[in-house]
Amino acid sequence: MKILKEFSTYLAVEKGLASNTVESYSHDLSNLAAFMDDRGMDLTGIRKQDIVDYMDTLRDKGVAVSSVCRTMSSIRGLARYMLEQGLISEDPAENLSSPRKWASIPKALSIEDVRGLLRVKGTNSLALRDICMVELLYSSGLRVSELVGLRVLDFNLEAGYVRVMGKGSKERVIPVHQRAVESIKHYLSGLRPRLMKNRVSDYIFVTARGKPMTRQRFWQALKEYGRAAGVELSPHTLRHSFATHMLEGGADLRSLQKMLGHSDISTTQIYTKVSVSRAKSVHAKHHPRA
Repeated sequence: MKILKEFSTYLAVEKGLASNTVESYSHDLSNLAAFMDDRGMDLTGIRKQDIVDYMDTLRDKGVAVSSVCRTMSSIRGLARYMLEQGLISEDPAENLSSPRKWASIPKALSIEDVRGLLRVKGTNSLALRDICMVELLYSSGLRVSELVGLRVLDFNLEAGYVRVMGKGSKERVIPVHQRAVESIKHYLSGLRPRLMKNRVSDYIFVTARGKPMTRQRFWQALKEYGRAAGVELSPHTLRHSFATHMLEGGADLRSLQKMLGHSDISTTQIYTKVSVSRAKSVHAKHHPRA
């Protein structure tokens, strides 16, 4: 990407940074550029919320806090550079606190917000597929890359579970809520055959051309549903909501760790802080002496 090459030259020539430092910045920002590309935008269109969502993604992958902080430093440097070059009109990284301080509590929808989202009815011919994917994402806590990579044979709908090949080629089995199971059955018996038109694909979620669904296309569909429900939404928001609501419903950390595919339980423990934070908010709002 042109902007990244120009920024790397700027760091090396004008800032005089060591080649290893410039290489680290380039690596961090190339990953950010790929993340933005999935959202249908380039780096000059980045907003504060995009940065926060990207940090959530890194945290969910179990990236070390030191690496997240370095990435944040890279983003700050790029944002200042783009501002100086007139490529953006305001700094999206301005006033964002250090990841060491704010990387502890991910966003989660309230249960009422989720209910509102699941009541949204799409208006296009692919609405059944998109609703099915939203139902499954909240039901299972899948990563978006895992969701779009699911194959028909990964499901056992009668038993109510799905097999997922996650990070590091580690397989895990996740229970699927009955409502999501019914949505999948409806999609498989109705819309999917019409989309395939006698074509063959192992992937369960396909486009109108019978090709595997992409992360970018699902992002677009999800944003539309979020707007209709009046909530700020991303695939990670639904994953965080799944985890938070499971804990609030009494799930134990070890079981949740296995369902989310976290290699380290300390990553899963983040959600205990979300639940405590929500409890404090409810207490402050409703207790007569709060």
